[in-house]
Amino acid sequence: MIRKEKIEELKTYIEELKAMKCTKNKTPKKGFLTIEYYQCTLNNGHTIVREKLVKGEKDGSAVIILPITKEGEVILSVEPRVFTKETVDVGLPAGYIEGNECAVDAARRELLEETGYAVKEENMRYLGSFYQDQGCSGALNEYFIAFDCKPYGCQKLDKDEYIKYFICTFNEMLELLQSGYIKGLNSAFVIEKAKEYVYERQRDRRI
Repeated sequence: MIRKEKIEELKTYIEELKAMKCTKNKTPKKGFLTIEYYQCTLNNGHTIVREKLVKGEKDGSAVIILPITKEGEVILSVEPRVFTKETVDVGLPAGYIEGNECAVDAARRELLEETGYAVKEENMRYLGSFYQDQGCSGALNEYFIAFDCKPYGCQKLDKDEYIKYFICTFNEMLELLQSGYIKGLNSAFVIEKAKEYVYERQRDRRI
């Protein structure tokens, strides 16, 4: 069962990052998200119209990381998600692939920026990939387990980015998933995919 003090710590982060009020701007500004419109001709001769969601002038491909410390604990991110019911998300560190980065470099960078924890490339395990939303995007999410993560420095967050990192045991993370603290599909999917791999490592007493 998850430790009482860890639940209290998590609730403190959630309360701190809740959105108390959101006001819609009367004059929309061009921002991170753009919609592009396409006419696409199919091999059968028919033409279909589709909208493509572009994120920061890129396709929005991203990485998701399940970080495990040298002590065998996991690192979660707690951050505002103002359009959800809770307005705060608990999940795995994640972020967009920048420029010509490969996925593993992006994963290591995002982990360091969001949590201040570093991981060696040889301790990264690639688990797979999935499309975020094939109906309106070509964004591909690639996901990893990062073993033997160590504190390296302070978080390096972007402007308007507020993230608390939360450390708990692997089983406590599973309890947070089952009890509804972790609701994001990306995080839930990666956790489920990673379970057997982690259990195998635990059986071998390597974490």
